[in-house]
Amino acid sequence: MNLILFEPDEAVQPLPRGDPRAEHLLRVLGRREGETFDAGLVNGPRGKGTLVAIGANALTLSFAWGAEPPPPAPITLIAGLPRPQTARDILRDATSLGVAAMHFVTTDKGEPSYGRSTLWTTGEWRRHLLLGAQQAFDTRLPEVTCGRTLLEVVGCLSARAVRVALDHYEAPAALTQCRLTADPPAAGPSELVLAFGPERGWSNAERAVLRGAGFTLAHLGARVLRTETAVAAAVTLARAQLGLI
Repeated sequence: MNLILFEPDEAVQPLPRGDPRAEHLLRVLGRREGETFDAGLVNGPRGKGTLVAIGANALTLSFAWGAEPPPPAPITLIAGLPRPQTARDILRDATSLGVAAMHFVTTDKGEPSYGRSTLWTTGEWRRHLLLGAQQAFDTRLPEVTCGRTLLEVVGCLSARAVRVALDHYEAPAALTQCRLTADPPAAGPSELVLAFGPERGWSNAERAVLRGAGFTLAHLGARVLRTETAVAAAVTLARAQLGLI
């Protein structure tokens, strides 16, 4: 953890010794009473925490908060619902890369049971956002939805967003050849939507939906990548073109 995150209500209570953050403070960082550490409030400011006291059952902490971090990159991801371990990787790494939103959608070639995994039914998915934010020294968590159809999510997108769907089979050009900013440029930062199909790819009907909704099809080269690798690569390339690196 490069930054230890707390919910607002947690920051005013003792931290139980069994909490992984307490373990990290004591055993990984080796903090002793009176020493400080980097902390943040979820979706709030960063600052410094102080380990005031080490009790038998809990740690007493105090905090001095600073400025709010910058907003996330104006990038929204749409992904065909992947197997749970792949979704965990995407949730963590896309949060580290600073995207604003992730929407995991049901698709024609996707496996319906993935949406019924404990990742989604128990709220576990949020823990992976926290891990990604802490890694990136950030407090911002992206918006996340799961289980809607591609058509439903596409219908809710901003009209001014640039839209690109990654497709290994029918895309005519590489992502690096696509213009990812509005033309003509709109006021404020450009909004970008990147869509990724499930492991078996988009169906013909879904390609028609995407094209009809103004998506450009693009690829990441001749090599076939794992979904989580494709997401990380595409977001990184997009951030570079948008001047966010």
